[in-house]
Amino acid sequence: MIRSILARPLTAAAFAPFGDVIEVTGEPDKIINQTMCGRYHDRATLDFSDGRAGLSVFDAKARQLPYTLDLVERHPKGSQAFIPLNNVQMLVTVAQDLGDAPGKIHAFISQPGQAINLHRGTWHGVLAPLETQGQYIVVDRIAQDDNLEEHWFEDPWTITAIDNVAASTHGS
Repeated sequence: MIRSILARPLTAAAFAPFGDVIEVTGEPDKIINQTMCGRYHDRATLDFSDGRAGLSVFDAKARQLPYTLDLVERHPKGSQAFIPLNNVQMLVTVAQDLGDAPGKIHAFISQPGQAINLHRGTWHGVLAPLETQGQYIVVDRIAQDDNLEEHWFEDPWTITAIDNVAASTHGS
């Protein structure tokens, strides 16, 4: 059976149940550095049950739309932030936790300048830069024990995009 999801633009309001959108919007919270820099303060809630925050660099291969989503994962012991280094759009797929399984799948496409922080325990697809390879700074929990659970779908999802999102992912 083919199941499909329509990806929509990533917005803070639509993404709030799953995490934080990290971006420059509105007026800065503070003006610093001799009035030459606006600070947009505390834009993500980092949440770790134990361990410490770690900073890693990921180098991910490009994905294309339509995209087949056959796996989601979650990190029950810590949030996970993805901060693009090269302004590549990314496909972000998420679902709320229904205990031991993901709930309804939601799909978003980020715009250049947007980063995300996934709440602890949020089911999500793998890192999926669109059209070109993407490099990311990732902030997540570092500890000795495992913090990864996977869920494979018996019937995968096909993700497509609404016209204005699809056009922006193809450089139009």
